[in-house]
Amino acid sequence: MPKLWAALEPLNIPRAAVVIPTLNEAAAISAVVAELPRNIAADIIIADSGSTDGTQTVARAAGARVLELGVRGYGKACAAGAAAAMHDCDIIVFMDGDGADRGDLLEQLVSPIEYDLADFVIAVRTRELREPGSMNMHQVFAGWLLGLGIGLLTGTRYHDMCAYRAIRRSALDALDMREMTYGWNIEMQIKAAQAGLRIQEIPLPYRCRAGGTSKVAGSLSGTLRASWRILTTFLRVAWSRHAIR
Repeated sequence: MPKLWAALEPLNIPRAAVVIPTLNEAAAISAVVAELPRNIAADIIIADSGSTDGTQTVARAAGARVLELGVRGYGKACAAGAAAAMHDCDIIVFMDGDGADRGDLLEQLVSPIEYDLADFVIAVRTRELREPGSMNMHQVFAGWLLGLGIGLLTGTRYHDMCAYRAIRRSALDALDMREMTYGWNIEMQIKAAQAGLRIQEIPLPYRCRAGGTSKVAGSLSGTLRASWRILTTFLRVAWSRHAIR
């Protein structure tokens, strides 16, 4: 635990719900669930969009709750998982199910919220902490470009669009998330900045996926589809803010 927090006492003892959207992640999901510290992750929710490789069975065997959604949509899975979290969970954590995010470092992500130093915390995959081959150059560039765009729009500069993030549940509810596709993450980041949430970026290690194929970076069509959703989400949220003014 960072030295700053050692001198502080949490305002309460929050419980975190970890939401993991999945689609055919059977090769990795057991290790992902097992790595999460149960003294922090009080509720582990697999929001599955219709896996055909047995992800649901593997996740249940590992000790997670599974929501079988039956419909595709990254944002739909995230929203459904958050809505299903146990009522006494004050923090909602989102992470991928491919094994790239370091679930064993969950405490570093939630501690700023626990000690009332932040409302929204996002992992940053810095070059020094990334495993070689874990990110393509176009992913790195896209994150930099989107961070720059959000900075120009809101005055808050992000340095990554990592899916591994924690947010105070009341803050998430207030954001009124609408995007049900791959634009979910960028909508959250823009709206968090617009709402004046206390935001922290935490550098965390990032690994190569443990198995399976990325739904975004694994193919040209997936990359183009996700990029289009992210771009249209950025423009929609930016225009909505402009229209309100």
